[in-house]
Amino acid sequence: MTETDTAALDAFESQRRYLGAVAYRLLGSLTDAQDVLQEAWLRWQAVDHGTVDDPRAYLTTVVTRLCYDQLGSARVRREAYYGEWLPEPLVSAEDSPAERAEQGESVSLAVLALMEHLTPAERAAFVLHDVFAVGFEEIATTLERTPEAARQLASRARRRVRGGAARRGTVDPVEHRQAVSAFAAASANGDIQGLLAVLDPDVVWHSDGGGVVSAGVRPILGADRVSRLVAGLVAKWWTPGASAVEATVNGEPGLVFHAADGQVGGVMAFTVADGLITEAYIVVNPQKLTHVAPPAL
Repeated sequence: MTETDTAALDAFESQRRYLGAVAYRLLGSLTDAQDVLQEAWLRWQAVDHGTVDDPRAYLTTVVTRLCYDQLGSARVRREAYYGEWLPEPLVSAEDSPAERAEQGESVSLAVLALMEHLTPAERAAFVLHDVFAVGFEEIATTLERTPEAARQLASRARRRVRGGAARRGTVDPVEHRQAVSAFAAASANGDIQGLLAVLDPDVVWHSDGGGVVSAGVRPILGADRVSRLVAGLVAKWWTPGASAVEATVNGEPGLVFHAADGQVGGVMAFTVADGLITEAYIVVNPQKLTHVAPPAL
């Protein structure tokens, strides 16, 4: 490897986590994000690096355009998806402040699901500006729009996302974690009254099995229906040695379910308001759980 090749590799690797975070938030899929990074690397190798003043800005443009091209076809695939399509969950340990800054603001599973209703241009403008603080001049260049048009795209996306998340409010992390812990304890015991105590009366249950694993085709509404659903699922599927482990899911407290043999069976994320769970998202499609690590032995 030549000195020039080494420098190009170092420049790309120094931005890899950031670029991966951008791609994931634009696509809602870790697998697709990795594919985009591979293509971005190939394009980076082919460019004359002496003409690139700002590698981070250049690579952000490349990654965003690759994601933008994918979003149109992704929407068609997701409309044909069996049941409700949910983003691939990002399960992680608590990151340091420096790592959080490198990866941009956390985007919850709920917000990623809401972003599925945005146009590709709206999503790109919103993610780049609101999550990664990219300026509208740079966004305009990336999307081949005027800065004012880019500003309007981000504003329109912001209104739609905030409107869809109106029930969420601003939740204290401790309050959120307490609600998740209460849900986990009640679920493990099949305690319907305990579930009713932590579920908002108008709670919405979202599930994604992708036709591979049994899951609801449509959202389930209401605390009574959701509590009985959860109790029934536990009675049917919970076996000795299975566990529900609290984890950080897309930057917020959530749960990872493990079968008795340690295999990851599902990931749950929640939205919480006033101490009650207003929405629950469970991903059990095994194709979306390949990045989730098994429990430490």
